Amino acid sequence: MERVRSVSDSVVIGRPPQVLYAMVSDITRMGEWSPENRGGVLAGGGGGGVSVGAVFDGANRRGRVRWTTRCTVTAAYPGREFAFRVHAIGGTRHLLPARIATWRYTFAEHEGGTLVTESWTDDRPWPDGVARAFDYVATGGTTFAAFQRGNIRRTLRNLKAAADADAAR
Repeated sequence: MERVRSVSDSVVIGRPPQVLYAMVSDITRMGEWSPENRGGVLAGGGGGGVSVGAVFDGANRRGRVRWTTRCTVTAAYPGREFAFRVHAIGGTRHLLPARIATWRYTFAEHEGGTLVTESWTDDRPWPDGVARAFDYVATGGTTFAAFQRGNIRRTLRNLKAAADADAAR
């Protein structure tokens, strides 16, 4: 059976696309809504705002396991789209180059606010059987597609709550 290589979900948030884009593209803030990511830092230091080609390191945690990812921004269109490719993984100091995944966020005006869509694409060039075996161990018994579908739902729910709280201030 061929593995599912891409999953996505959407939510309508009662804020303008530019506001939501600014939140998501500030890599230092991703940990506020992601169940795994704890935020990012531009390679070589710097702030959270990024442009196409910017490289950043993401700090991640799943249970007691912690790791770092190296990412490159592939789309940065304010109010429309933010995307990045994960191309290295490892501990806090040693990153192993590898095709991992692409994350994409799109923002579209919608009645009552903005339709935000988050997508994950599996970029691993592994055979499906190898990927299934690895996924089962890494996720605690499921595929990365199913696991990421749940993460995306939680991320969008948390993003909406944060955006609503910001609007209330």
